[in-house]
Amino acid sequence: MGQGDFLENRRRSLEEEFFHTESQRQLEKLQATHKLELSKAALEKASGITNQAILEKLLELDVHAETVAALALVPLIHVVWADGHLDDKEREAVLSAAQSSGLTLGTVEYDLLERWLSRRPDRNLLAAWQGYIEGLCEQLNEEERDSLKTQWMGQARAVAEASGGILGLGSRISKQEAQVLEEMERAFLSS
Repeated sequence: MGQGDFLENRRRSLEEEFFHTESQRQLEKLQATHKLELSKAALEKASGITNQAILEKLLELDVHAETVAALALVPLIHVVWADGHLDDKEREAVLSAAQSSGLTLGTVEYDLLERWLSRRPDRNLLAAWQGYIEGLCEQLNEEERDSLKTQWMGQARAVAEASGGILGLGSRISKQEAQVLEEMERAFLSS
């Protein structure tokens, strides 16, 4: 084997290694992109947020579909328990909102929701939610915060309106529910 053959074999070996490594990088990049798209789709389904930039920002902040599903439930739960009891209309409204967010029977989030609908959660849950939202909002721009607030507080208001006042007359949201809604909205404004 001559010097030329030796160098030619080394060159081919080097090229093959380079292209193998480059192909591996491209494959990993493609897999990461696919995983991001799947995560974005799951997050969109769980949150109802369709703005792709906001979804990407939430994923950058390590907020995923499972987290959003649980977080989105906290305002609903605190609104329905605001007056100290939960009626059938409120329960159905919460379950409907949860299902439209992609929450399904048999998941950990659904079991958690069932527990919260059976027994009023401690106020520490609301304080933890508010702290999380405040921290999250510090990472979002004004448009992103408004979109998140609109989505979650809109669901909470719809649930608050579910019981419809006394005999369907007067305000559809009780004074206690309105106070809880205002308290939760402040978490979005504090940044």
